[in-house]
Amino acid sequence: MPKATVSKLVQTLEAHLGVQLLQRTTRRVAVTPDGAAYYEQGARVVKELEDIDASFSAVRQRPRGHLRVDLGSSVASRLLVPALPGFLAHYPEIRMDLGVSDRDVDLIGDNVDCVIRGGALADTGLVARTIGRAAWTTCATPAYLERMGAPKRPQDLETDHRVVNYLSSRTGRVLPMRLLDKPKALELDMRHVVGVNESNAHFAAGLAGLGVIQTFYFLARPAVDRGELVPVSNRSPTRCTSRIRRTGT
Repeated sequence: MPKATVSKLVQTLEAHLGVQLLQRTTRRVAVTPDGAAYYEQGARVVKELEDIDASFSAVRQRPRGHLRVDLGSSVASRLLVPALPGFLAHYPEIRMDLGVSDRDVDLIGDNVDCVIRGGALADTGLVARTIGRAAWTTCATPAYLERMGAPKRPQDLETDHRVVNYLSSRTGRVLPMRLLDKPKALELDMRHVVGVNESNAHFAAGLAGLGVIQTFYFLARPAVDRGELVPVSNRSPTRCTSRIRRTGT
């Protein structure tokens, strides 16, 4: 910077502080005791600011902090929790709290940073990203199908079968089954003997032979592979979204 600019800036600072920082003569400029003290303390503050800036840059490269995540029970038990050891090994400075339920949550009121849910986004004020697609399967136990017969078309489920319906944990209403009767997509809203509002318990009810269930294929696949459940319809994909509230974490 030009000397004149530096001189003007120093004079402005001296006027602001009400002290003389530099001793000026025609032959030299020397730092006053006040100037030396101000420099020492100012340099320390500047260093602290640089350290703060560097720490935030480090956060972008190595995330750390407390993260609160809410997600459905079947996604938690079958997908996220098994993946956590690798995630936490990669990000050892993150501390995570999991809220596991199928109920709707208020991100602000419940102090939640990230929500993972399937289906359409109800709150358009949230920031959402699609993180994957999950397929549904409609299935029952071999013993149930031997006793009741296998449905030949979707409408048979309404007339000849018992269904374990999944209930909304917020409203208690039945979430209808969605099936494909080529080329049409059908939505069946059926009465049930047993209704369940939590995905793992809903799956357990189907596994117990209480009736036909519609559930995530990733949840049913191990039981299907073991022959404990038999699919009775084509699988169709549904969108899975994550709802995120921006935080400082």
